[in-house]
Amino acid sequence: MTRKKGKSISFDAMVKFFIQNYNIPTKKDFDKLQARLDRIEKLLRLESSRSRSSATRLKTADKGGAVTALDTVFDVIKRSRNGSSFNDIQMKTGFGDKKIRNVIFRLNKTGKIKRKSRGIYIAA
Repeated sequence: MTRKKGKSISFDAMVKFFIQNYNIPTKKDFDKLQARLDRIEKLLRLESSRSRSSATRLKTADKGGAVTALDTVFDVIKRSRNGSSFNDIQMKTGFGDKKIRNVIFRLNKTGKIKRKSRGIYIAA
């Protein structure tokens, strides 16, 4: 008995079969993924701009620009008569722990503030 010959399989059909069978991403899949990432980044930018502390959005007339974190923390310490604690600074500025530690370190190093006691800072 002779064997019947069926349809010949095209190269494109074989490639498509392997792509689908082995879950290999295509350019179309990458484009969809890129579009999703763009949407997520846009949402994150909107959220971060909404959640910024009001202290970071202050403007000064003499500088003509935004107040820096150093200026904000120094101002909080300066206004306090008996010194400002770490928690006071954090509550008044809305900054995170690490940012406040870095700012206090810089202000102390430049000589603008002094450490009155553990965790209490005064303007120099």
